[in-house]
Amino acid sequence: MAFELQMLAVAVVIGLVHLVWAAASAQPQRGWKWNMGPREDRIQLTGMAGRLERAFVNFRETFPFFAAAVIVAYLGGRLGMFTYCGAGLYAGARALYILLYAFGVPVLRSLVWLVSMIGLGLILLALVI
Repeated sequence: MAFELQMLAVAVVIGLVHLVWAAASAQPQRGWKWNMGPREDRIQLTGMAGRLERAFVNFRETFPFFAAAVIVAYLGGRLGMFTYCGAGLYAGARALYILLYAFGVPVLRSLVWLVSMIGLGLILLALVI
């Protein structure tokens, strides 16, 4: 299997980790009644639960672009050094990002996000050159 597709699978696992970790950390603040109810009232999460919720939202904003870019590169026969490095950078940075965001590390977290975007940009660059 192509490395880029492996990194896509890794990113799916990272997304699932985001989902489960965010949900588990929010549970004490939301409670079972909210979870089993219609969820009409928005509960503002605080602390790590709030940070994990925001990190998951951020992941959901970038992952579809990464997935589409990898699939288009693969199907279009455009895999190479740019896509290899880009996929590795995106997946690695996203794995680190969740930890930095969860534990409230400010500036470094933003730099790691930028690295993930550079990775995505490398994949997109491979599609146009």
